[in-house]
Order: sequence, then C-alpha cells, then structure tokens
Amino acid sequence: MIHTHQTAPTRFVEANGIRFAYRRFGNAAGTPLVFNQHFTGTMDHWDPAVIDGLSKEREVILFNNAGVSSSSGEVPTSIEGMAANAIAFIGALGPSKVDVLGFSIGGFVAQEIAGQAPDLVRKLILVGTGPRGGEGMATLTPEAQQIFGATYEEPDHLWLAVHFTGSEASQAAGRDFLKRFRLRKENRDPEVNGKVAPAQLEALGKWGIRFGGAHDYLKSIRQAVLVVNGGNDVIVYSVNSFILQQHLPDAQLILYPDANHGSQYQYPERFVRHVSLFLSEEEAR
Repeated sequence: MIHTHQTAPTRFVEANGIRFAYRRFGNAAGTPLVFNQHFTGTMDHWDPAVIDGLSKEREVILFNNAGVSSSSGEVPTSIEGMAANAIAFIGALGPSKVDVLGFSIGGFVAQEIAGQAPDLVRKLILVGTGPRGGEGMATLTPEAQQIFGATYEEPDHLWLAVHFTGSEASQAAGRDFLKRFRLRKENRDPEVNGKVAPAQLEALGKWGIRFGGAHDYLKSIRQAVLVVNGGNDVIVYSVNSFILQQHLPDAQLILYPDANHGSQYQYPERFVRHVSLFLSEEEAR
C-alpha cells in the first residue's frame, strides 16, 4: 500500500533515551526528506498538499522532536539540544544521507543539524526562518505576540493569522489549507502539552540574541540551500531570509507574493515544484 499523510501509520523509534514518534512514507527511491516543524506544531500541522506532493518523488519522514506531542522526553531549551535529538532520531532510523527541511523554529534546528552533522545532510530547505541573531528574533515579533495572544472563535483560525496575510486571496488560500489540515481523521497527534511553548520560547530567545559575528556560523554550512518565505512574513521577518541567502555559501532565495509565514501553504503546488526541482538538480559545483 502506498501511504499518504492521511493513512501513514505513526511508528516509534528509541534514541537518546527518547521514544520518537514518526511517519515515513512515499517513494523510497533517492534521499529521504526529513521535516522539522514550527513552534508548538505536531506531525499533523504539515499541509497534506505539500508532503503528499513531495512524497511522489521521494520518501518523506515526519517526526515529533523530544517532548512534542506523541514523542517522549522533555523539550530542550536550546536549538542545539533540539538538533542533537533530531540527529539521534535520524541515526536510529538508519539513512546515511538525508535532505532536511525546516520551517520556522524547525529552520533553526535544520541549520544546527547541518552544522553538527555535516556529512549527514545532502541539501537543506529553510522555510519561514532566519539566522542566529536575526532581525527581530530575540523575542516573538510584536505581530506574533498579538496573533498568539488573541482568542479565536475556532482554535484553527489562529493559523489563518500566523500563516497568511490579511488579503482576501491569502485568507481564501488559508481556508483551503485548514480544510486540508483536518483531512487526517484517525490517529491524529495530540496537541502539545503546556511545557512545550515555554521551552521552545526559551530556545527561540537564546537563538535570536544579536551579537557581533552572529551570522558567521552560516559560512560553514557548505550544502546547497533553498530559502523560501513569504514577502510579508510577520512571524520571522522576511529580511531574515535575505540575510540567510547572503551569508550561506550556496543558497538561493524565493519570496512568494502577498504571503506571510506559511507561504508554502498558500502556494503548495508551486512550492512542491520548486523544492522538487532543487532536490533533483545535480550539484552546480
């Protein structure tokens, strides 16, 4: 049976004393693509249009890092700790090379995975994210604080504000995303417990502190990198995507129009095409 996001079973693997929950499905040919999720997100916060689209050509691996939802353990209060756990998880699964996609805080983790285990990572995709010590990253942005602090008639409507702009077209794309978001009916991940957000916020704060030479580590990430964001990201300001592209030795940047933090969910087909092209290209040099 060829699984999709709706049918892929949740499996478990032990590493670092943690029982990691994961789903692995798609075309087993080629290099697996490991997804690292956003703030307080679970495996069920990924857009089926994106992961099913990408799984047609490659194997997709979704997982909950330590302390998140159906995985055991505690959430580390540093991005470095989260990356170390992710590397242990990948090691327990067994692939010798992976491509790594990181979204938002998952993008910080993805950079650290490439830094800590350079031989493990073939290519890197950084979505809606930024560098250590980026612009407006020492705390949640004022816009993010307002969005996460508000109350919503429907809890899922939070994601309309987080991932999409206020325009009619973007909000319509957001409502389509929310329909896809709930497509998996059975064996959905539980929402995260109350310990997750504070630990992730502490890690975000440490990562976001600005200091001289904060971006220097990017020079050591030698992999080909695709940086993607919306042109109007108010969660991790879009300028941070440009900073990544300027400091990484081999990076290209795509900014989608009239799009906020979840640009890949506003333009899922376009995003799948761009990522597929990037991953299938031979090394340019």
